[in-house]
Amino acid sequence: MKVGLAVGLLLSAILLATGCSESIEGDPVASSASPTEPSVPTSRPTRTPAPTSTTPSAPPSTGEQPGATALPPDESGYVFIETKSGKTRCQISEAEVGCESEFDNSIEVNGMPASGVKITAEGSMTWVVGNLGNIPAVTLNYQNYRALGWTIAAGSDGTRFTNDGTGRGMFINTSGVEVF
Repeated sequence: MKVGLAVGLLLSAILLATGCSESIEGDPVASSASPTEPSVPTSRPTRTPAPTSTTPSAPPSTGEQPGATALPPDESGYVFIETKSGKTRCQISEAEVGCESEFDNSIEVNGMPASGVKITAEGSMTWVVGNLGNIPAVTLNYQNYRALGWTIAAGSDGTRFTNDGTGRGMFINTSGVEVF
């Protein structure tokens, strides 16, 4: 009886050991379905831009657009915005603007549909996959804004980001991106 029990335990141990491995053979394949984020009930913190006051006798400083609302950076040096439609959100720094959007028909990046785009002050554009997470975004109205050396023209047809120093930038909406 002890021999039978020992053989049974030995066979069980062999079967368990052969069922475990550190790698899985094959190639990953992207799903044709759109990737989805987990459904976690979170609210997005929002900020409303503080109105800027200008004195009529003082001319605007170099590079500023008259009538544009200034969007101050947060403590980390970024400005976060969201379009009025809520379909596009962006992170702005002096060097670049990165946006995520609900694109109608995006290109693929590493087998996944691109969910965002990044433009540098010099006009170099890159498609990206990912999201900005729970950012403290300011919801824009249809008007002009300024943030960290960028002029932002928010309209019902999309949002234009122009770097004040280089004149380079992009126009973004859910139909796509146009770089200039």
